Amino acid sequence: MDAQALLEAVRFNEQGLVPAIAQDAETGEILMVAYMNKDTLRQTLETGRMTYWSRSRQEVWVKGATSGHTQEVREVRIDCDGDVLLFKVKQNGGAACHTGHRSCFYRKLEGDRLVEADAPVFDPAQVYRK
Repeated sequence: MDAQALLEAVRFNEQGLVPAIAQDAETGEILMVAYMNKDTLRQTLETGRMTYWSRSRQEVWVKGATSGHTQEVREVRIDCDGDVLLFKVKQNGGAACHTGHRSCFYRKLEGDRLVEADAPVFDPAQVYRK
């Protein structure tokens, strides 16, 4: 499937967004879920670097632009309904999550409480100084 065919196959929601799952291409670990609009999807396909739409900041977000923890696209898949994208990526820098963890899914339910299952890779206060 070429880039144009993929762009035409995607069913963006009413806000013009589609969920994008980033999965480690080697281990299969789910690293994060974010959103893309048509422009950030096109940019991702053109550059091979994961580029998202930040819903909270309402701006384009190139993964790793601040932290250096970039994601390189290895494979792109689309689900059967065309409303979710899966990107198999090479995670550079060790962490995908802005909290400093390798994966955004670092907490798990144990009994009736959430616990941190994985230690952070970096200190976000040091990386995201404002």
